[in-house]
Amino acid sequence: MSAELNQNYDPKEVESKWYKAWEKKGSFEGNVQNGKDSFAIMIPPPNVTGILHMGHVLDNTLQDIFIRRARVEGKSSLWFPGTDHASIATQHKVEKALRDEGTSRYELGREKFLERAWEWSDEHGGIIFNQLRKLGASCDWRRSRFTMDTAYQRSVQASFVEFYNRGYIYRGKRLVNWCPASQTALSNEEVEMRPQRGKLYKMRYEIVEEPGRFVEISTTRPETIMGDTGVAVHPNDERYADLVGKHCWRPFPRAEIPVVADRSVEKEFGTGVLKVTPAHDQVDFDIGKRHDLPLIDVMNPDGTLNELAGEEFDGMERFKARKFAVQKLEELGLLIDAEDYDNSVGFSERGGVPIEPRLSEQWYLKYPKVEEAKRAVEKGIIRFHPKRWEKVYLHWLNNIQDWCISRQLWWGQRIPVWYAKGADRSDSANWHVSVDGPSDPENWEQDEDVLDTWASSNLWPFATFGWPIEDQKVKAELDYFYPTSMLVTGFDIIFFWVARMIMSGLELMGESKEGLTDEEIAQRIPFKDIFIHGLIRDAKGRKMSKSLGNSPDPLDLIAKFGADGLRFGIINIAPSGSDILFAEERIEIGRNFCTKLWNACRFRQMAGGAAEGQSLEAIIDRLAGSQLEGYGNWILFRLLQTMEEIEGQFARFEMHQLTHSLHNFLWGDFCDWYVEAAKAMLQSKDDPRHDAALAVSDLVIRQSLLLLHPIMPHITEELWQAMGYSVDGEFLQDAGLLPAAQLRELLNAKSVSIDAEGARQIELIKELITQARATKAEYNVASKRDVTLFVTPTDDSCATLIEANLDTIKRLAGAASIELVEAVENLPGSVSALGTVYLDLSSAVDVEAEKERLSKELEKLTKAIQAGEGKLNNPSFVDKAPPQVVEGVRKQLLETKARRDEIARLLKSL
Repeated sequence: MSAELNQNYDPKEVESKWYKAWEKKGSFEGNVQNGKDSFAIMIPPPNVTGILHMGHVLDNTLQDIFIRRARVEGKSSLWFPGTDHASIATQHKVEKALRDEGTSRYELGREKFLERAWEWSDEHGGIIFNQLRKLGASCDWRRSRFTMDTAYQRSVQASFVEFYNRGYIYRGKRLVNWCPASQTALSNEEVEMRPQRGKLYKMRYEIVEEPGRFVEISTTRPETIMGDTGVAVHPNDERYADLVGKHCWRPFPRAEIPVVADRSVEKEFGTGVLKVTPAHDQVDFDIGKRHDLPLIDVMNPDGTLNELAGEEFDGMERFKARKFAVQKLEELGLLIDAEDYDNSVGFSERGGVPIEPRLSEQWYLKYPKVEEAKRAVEKGIIRFHPKRWEKVYLHWLNNIQDWCISRQLWWGQRIPVWYAKGADRSDSANWHVSVDGPSDPENWEQDEDVLDTWASSNLWPFATFGWPIEDQKVKAELDYFYPTSMLVTGFDIIFFWVARMIMSGLELMGESKEGLTDEEIAQRIPFKDIFIHGLIRDAKGRKMSKSLGNSPDPLDLIAKFGADGLRFGIINIAPSGSDILFAEERIEIGRNFCTKLWNACRFRQMAGGAAEGQSLEAIIDRLAGSQLEGYGNWILFRLLQTMEEIEGQFARFEMHQLTHSLHNFLWGDFCDWYVEAAKAMLQSKDDPRHDAALAVSDLVIRQSLLLLHPIMPHITEELWQAMGYSVDGEFLQDAGLLPAAQLRELLNAKSVSIDAEGARQIELIKELITQARATKAEYNVASKRDVTLFVTPTDDSCATLIEANLDTIKRLAGAASIELVEAVENLPGSVSALGTVYLDLSSAVDVEAEKERLSKELEKLTKAIQAGEGKLNNPSFVDKAPPQVVEGVRKQLLETKARRDEIARLLKSL
């Protein structure tokens, strides 16, 4: 039912009202609807401890745009929400709270600790969902999943069992990223590389077979000397060829260690000699394996040194041990030098401390269906947008290594492996692997570890439905919505999440089978399209963070600009796949666009004859048989063009271009041109063109609201209802958006023909008006409406077209009169395709006053040019000033000279 619009748009009231109405009606529910195309998106699950930040705003706005577009196109659409338990992040927060209470997880015990973790998750888990509601996210909230829900945990453990039974999971002792603070293995994604200034220590080891001869070695980690079991040189390094096969003395604890030749040694780094510590460095570990060197682990899980490091070091913190090792080298006369050294060091993202490569027994997954995962992208079965991210994805798959999936944590899905009590755990014959555990639990002990968070989220597209599924209704839902339509995510987790979901889907969504066909791949993949967006940075290109104070609170921005304003603004500045430079003033365009749209609809209401409850067909019926005047024909032509543009932009995933097209059409074409040109028709009911102009306005506004709805859902719903376009109280999303081609057919069927040549003629008239406005602006009379313009038409047909539109041209150009003449001399003008338009200066400006103003400006510009040339001719300035400053002066000088020449031209014309 239509309603009179308030003078001003209040986003707070409108957004809250409609979101509640949509939820109450079940507008976001995705259900199986046979005969309808399905469209599904799985939300990248935010951490249960998370709160809304600008990255979420971008990511979820993009998803909402796609899901709402699918709804207005009539598809059965499902946006599946959920949160991730974020095992290490959540455990870190809970452990910090326990430390503040003077206790620890070990004092509480596993069961009590997990109770506290659940309390924490329950308290914080719904915060981000409520914030997403404020953004307008249209998720099917009744389906919300949490990766620690009982059903989801069973899915994760079932995947472990399935992978194990298919031969992909094994247990092994290897080097892992180790966080001494959290005392767990970490994935590469959880390691943050930070630039550090440290020391490069040059020391010398004595040759055992040649007393008094030393080999010089450079290292950044003298605290691991005690774990050295070899020294390595490059086989082609002639400096050390005679040492290969001999031995060095390790300084402490003193021991003979062999000199080996290995191609992984960088001859140019340091001295070209490497101390090999296989238990504390990945490169060294690989060298040790190739040369059968022993492994000596000298470090405890908490980052202190153990008894294998020697009595002096036992129990010492690792960085204190570094200083002590340097001191001992100096005392032994083995330290040559210590120079400043800049390098990147891996830090535990959550623990905030440097990680340690540590030898540890862990569970590993050999990635399944790697070749099929590559083929899916190479053959276009899965498509990346932008396409360039395919290379990143394929590069990682071509260099893939087995995945350490176990974590030494308590919060997470516990590994479903039990060991026979008292038996050898290294023997798999003593293992029981199942979801439910052994039938005689008293004789077994479950593995203490939990699975890596990514080992649960990699099942997200199908575990959310309860895979493996026995319930037929749920299976029908999975069959209907899987594979999902698309994934929207950032490029930073292509490896850690996107690729893993693809491989897991290919392996688990069907029977175990080698060598899938393309058809089978298409049935098993988790999604068909992957839309990769960039990261949001501040205006200086810096990553947003609380510590820098450059990360705005999205809720503050919603309060200031409205959710729709924020959504439009953030997409408008987000080029496909590239980082986004955020500045608050760049978001204002969204709020301003809301205001412009609101005012355009208010103007249409004030023109009368509201389209109460009129469908698209009813509005077109009002146009049937009418002869469209020039601007009416042109704006409908532009409407169809814009619809086709947007269809192409969705197909090409060009979301920021989508906002530009809509802004250009609604603000530029409709408000600034059509409404202004048609005001006389719209405001006078006696004008024979009045009814057709109202119908044209209704058709444009109605279709524009449908086009805009995915980006700005709240204001478009408010206007849809208020303008009377809703039939029987339907929501906008249920009205159905026809493709441009079908709308054109509907118009043709009602004899509403749209003439492309007529639209082209209006574009020519617009160009003439634009040139007239530009000429007025040059002489500071843009706002004057009593000027006289002269036009010399290009030819007779142009003269006819101008004369037919003379009243409109006068009104929009702001002229009291326009005269068509054959020639004009000594007047300023601008050229257009229809002809040249001149400004009658005698009617526009006080010539003497304008001469005086321009002369003064010319004098100022001349002095500025002299000053700039003086700087650039001064060797002291050019040689000593920073290059960017000198370049800035050069650029400013060129701009000032161009302005001077323009002012001189204007003076001459006067």
